[in-house]
Amino acid sequence: MNPIMPLLQHHKIFIVDDDSSVREALSWLLRTRRLVSDTYPSADAFLSDACWQQRPREACCLLLDVRMPGMSGLALFDKLQTLPWANTIPVIFLSGHADVATAVDAVKRGAFDFCEKPFSDNALVDKVVSALAQSAHLLLQQQAQQHWQQQLADLTERERAVMELVIDGLPNKLVADRLGISVRTVEVHRARVFDKMGVKSAVELANTFHKYSEKHRADA
Repeated sequence: MNPIMPLLQHHKIFIVDDDSSVREALSWLLRTRRLVSDTYPSADAFLSDACWQQRPREACCLLLDVRMPGMSGLALFDKLQTLPWANTIPVIFLSGHADVATAVDAVKRGAFDFCEKPFSDNALVDKVVSALAQSAHLLLQQQAQQHWQQQLADLTERERAVMELVIDGLPNKLVADRLGISVRTVEVHRARVFDKMGVKSAVELANTFHKYSEKHRADA
């Protein structure tokens, strides 16, 4: 099974629009496609919900009206962009004709897409499904990163030292010389490192280490 599918089965779409008829129409449309949504009449109403204040655990996206009384959709978007997990909540702007240029600019600044009112039902749903797929993919990446960090934390100090030298490409004999231990002890620690990190070779260990180390630095 595609690992993204379970995350797509448990999803949430947030609809923020001051027009109740638009909220109801969108919610109904999504229900007909078996998509679950929550609706909010304003940016402030959305911000009062705790849903956005913690890293999502399920695929999600936000359908956001550009122009609303009080805090605008753009202001809400800018606020969400400051979150460390902002990219896991793709934003699709809903814009009137006069706001298309603004929506396009928001896409250039990181929004997922926009849909001009009146919108095509199929086109909007396609964008929502694509946004949910992106959200699920990024959540899977984050889960893998967190799992790797936990695996790394489970290593003993000696196992970590052996791992770093193995990643550098040193054979067991040189690892033993560097650490002042026997080759047999290196072999034991090496096997434990492979087991704890879920790899079968030094090459796989090195590739995994560099992959997640670079990702961790990028996210820091």
